[in-house]
Amino acid sequence: MTTGLIMLQLFDENQNLVTQEKGIIKDQKSIIIIKNLKPAKYAIRYFHDENLNGKLETNKIGKPTEGYGFSNNAYGMFGPKPFRDWLFEIRENKKIDINTKY
Repeated sequence: MTTGLIMLQLFDENQNLVTQEKGIIKDQKSIIIIKNLKPAKYAIRYFHDENLNGKLETNKIGKPTEGYGFSNNAYGMFGPKPFRDWLFEIRENKKIDINTKY
């Protein structure tokens, strides 16, 4: 993970999109700061846009060929776990670390 952008979406607990953010990659990581969030439950999904085309690349059967991730590292066997498993609570400033799956 040394080139491209991180394309991140933040959702509220009702699966409404709160914001979409892009993060540059530096030193094999991306730091995205989202300010002024109200205390609530949120969920994140993102992908590593390696070729800068703005979409998650997949193979012929739909499996991602670019890295991706979900809050709480909610990976299932065949896609993400249910949305409720992505949810985390914000009460104050919080750092969220997510492992990218390739």
